[in-house]
Amino acid sequence: MDFDSDTDTEYGSVAPTSIFGSTASAGDSMTSYEVDRSASPDSVRSMTSSQHAAAYRLEYGREINNHSDMYRLPADDEEMNRLSSQHGMFIDLMGGKYVPPMAEVMAEEEGETKAVLDLGCGSGSWIIDVARDFSHCDARAVDLIPMQPPDDVPNIRSEVDDINLGLEHFYGDFNVVHVRLISSGIRDYHLLVDQISRVLRPGGLLDIAEFDFHLYDGHHRRIQNDSQNLRAPWWAQWCTLMREAIQNIGGDTDAAAHLHEWILENPRFEDVVYREYWLPVVPPPIGENYPDALRRFEEKVRKDVTSFLSSGRPLLLGSGISEDVVDQMSAECMVELDERRYTQYTRLQCVYARKIRTPLNSSGVDPTDDISAA
Repeated sequence: MDFDSDTDTEYGSVAPTSIFGSTASAGDSMTSYEVDRSASPDSVRSMTSSQHAAAYRLEYGREINNHSDMYRLPADDEEMNRLSSQHGMFIDLMGGKYVPPMAEVMAEEEGETKAVLDLGCGSGSWIIDVARDFSHCDARAVDLIPMQPPDDVPNIRSEVDDINLGLEHFYGDFNVVHVRLISSGIRDYHLLVDQISRVLRPGGLLDIAEFDFHLYDGHHRRIQNDSQNLRAPWWAQWCTLMREAIQNIGGDTDAAAHLHEWILENPRFEDVVYREYWLPVVPPPIGENYPDALRRFEEKVRKDVTSFLSSGRPLLLGSGISEDVVDQMSAECMVELDERRYTQYTRLQCVYARKIRTPLNSSGVDPTDDISAA
């Protein structure tokens, strides 16, 4: 199946002419920092049993990170397997591993070691691909749990850190910053975008993607469910409760809707490109001459969302929803998947952009550090 990321496809589309308005919350903090944290944490390549015990806690039968109370999705082997499979699904959806400027940005240059940062790396699938495909680079993976790199990729460094504490220790260090599906654990995403603009070197590349925790019907109209009156469609209902649970612990479920505007308005970015993709959580009914490639892709999406029902369980139970209700919703979601009567999509909103190509001054300082993003 050829998903051309720059043209309309079954599930992907070019940037719309407008996007939702901004509700930026960073305010004046966008241009003033009080840095009170250590330098980059020690790297991790292997983990002892005591380190594992310190990194995780058990909640409702799943291992959750023990580093942050804000991100409450699992961090166990089952979740890492889901994220690894999801990475392959995104490659199919977008038509490749990387956004178009990646090869140019990562081309070898005399006197510079290219460096790539993956924020919220999850299973590490994307950054491992980078380390293998661009073996000359330094690859850095940051997450709330240690990512243990394979032995055949020695150019990866894994760090355990909470992105909410700030990225000041990374300023000016990276040619590429990659961010995918971390908004549920980010307190102030607008501020994060501004900090990434400072992390990048001149001409560097930002590649960022988020879901908005809403579901849409077959005409891409948002499905409105509330948390008080539970009803079908059940996938949309499940996402409504997930979104509310994330908001209640401080996550930014609205970030996806504002990514394009925030990056466009940041004076450190140029060549901004917006793309969106519609993933069939519940695909439309199978008609005649249904393409085999489409069937295979929809099966990958089904595997991902089915696993996500289990991943979201600790968060929903921890928010006070009863086990009976969570179990009933999950069962109804599976019925909707099997029957395919109520088509439901989720939207992946993606932006890539370049850091303005301003050379370092005579003191080796990036002059864009003086630019206000407010």
